[in-house]
Parts: sequence; C-alpha cells; structure tokens
Amino acid sequence: MAEKTLSQASASTPSTSEKTLIVLEAALEHSRFSEVVSATGFPKATVHRLISTLADRQFVTIDPEGNYLPGPSILAMAGKALERIDISSIARPFVDALVDSIHCTVHMGAISGDAVIYILRKDSDKPYKMPSRVGLSVPLHTTGIGKAILATYDDETVERMLTRAGMAQITEASITTVEDFKRELADVRRRGTARDRGENVPGIACIAAPVHDHTGVVRYGLSISTLSIEHTDEQIEAMSGSLLSTAAAISKALGYRGTEPDPGNPSPHP
Repeated sequence: MAEKTLSQASASTPSTSEKTLIVLEAALEHSRFSEVVSATGFPKATVHRLISTLADRQFVTIDPEGNYLPGPSILAMAGKALERIDISSIARPFVDALVDSIHCTVHMGAISGDAVIYILRKDSDKPYKMPSRVGLSVPLHTTGIGKAILATYDDETVERMLTRAGMAQITEASITTVEDFKRELADVRRRGTARDRGENVPGIACIAAPVHDHTGVVRYGLSISTLSIEHTDEQIEAMSGSLLSTAAAISKALGYRGTEPDPGNPSPHP
C-alpha cells in the first residue's frame, strides 16, 4: 500500500507534501476514490483535496467513468527519467555482490530484436575468463538468459520469433526445433530458472533468471556461468536461490512493483 512505502519514512505525522506523494502513488496504483482512501488511510476530505490538486496540475486525470489515470505531467516526467536510466549502473552493485558470493562469472543481458545482448559482465576471481564481452549479441534459443526471457512469452510469440530468427545449431547441445524448445520453456516456467548446458559455448554451463522492468515486463535476464567440469548440475542448481534473489533485487531497483504482466499479453515484442 502507498502509505507503507512512503509515509513510513517519517516517524511523525506526514507533512502535506508527503501526503500528496502518498496520494499520488495510491492514485497511480488504484483507479477508484474509495481504493485510494483505503490505501492511504487518510480522511476522505484530505484525499479529495489532494486528488483535486494533482488533477489541476495534470499529474492525475479522471476518465468519464471516474477512474484515475496517470496524467500528462507524470507521463512526461516518467519519460524523461527513463531516458536517463543506465540499467548496467543500477544492476552493477547487485551483480558485484553475487559474484563475490558464488565466485562465478555473472552476465546481465537485454533482449534486442531476436537476440540477447550482454549489457553487463562481471568476472570472478578464477584464473580463466569467459569468452564473452559487453555488447556481444547471442541467440535467444542457445542461452540461459534468452530462455529466461522467452519463458515469459506465450508459445505463439515464441514460435514466431524463433521461426524468424532461425534455430542454428551453435554446438552439439543446441536445441534446434521449436517443439523441443517449447518443452524446454515449460520446464523453465516450472523451475523459475533457465539452463544452458553447453548450448552456446562448448563446456560452459549457465543458470539464468528473468529480470523485470518497471512495467513488469521481462526485458532482461541474469545468468551465472561456469565451466561444466568445475561444477556439477546439482551445484549449479544450488546457486538458484542466490540468483533469483539478486534478479528480484535488480527488478525492484528498476521500479518493478511485483505486478506480473497480463498473461494474455506477456510481451510487447512482435
């Protein structure tokens, strides 16, 4: 609830400016007046007065049915803020902490068209280095990050993307048919993490998790990479807890509020 996210910062009664921010946050999360009153815990008169001020300044608009919607002012501010976001800078402290705890290389990738592009890489203290680099484009179907992202899409969208991009056999372990890949994604959805068992680079195994953006859509993925001869499958799976908690922390830092995308429209990508 809005009151728990903003008003707790103040040990005393919230100031007028704090109340305004609390009401604004509630109005962006709830569409009806009664819901905003319930979420904030403020008197109806206070909520009505602050909503009116926010509407006058176009931070909130009210549709003909009386539902609250984000106004032009808040949308313009959001657009300017998003233009300045450096995803890798936000994620780096979390990635650094994960590498320090598991002593493996960690990548963060973003979907770009029909591929994944690495936007962040952090090596461990091991004497070897992974054959990857920031900016490298890798196939969706052969990478843990690609699988973690695609698992949030519906099967029709996945099939369309894979057909368009092709399913090249990068290694002997690569999955090269749509039906086999769909079965793989069903397993990813069940586990919550995705695996790459030498499907992109021979001898390198990865476990990956999805990262949500501020809208709840999965546009990024986080992976732990290691040599197949260094860690067993069981040891790699044991890293899933740390991986998932780090992915969740990054999602929260990006503005994810815990609301999943509409299952009927899980992805904005064609």
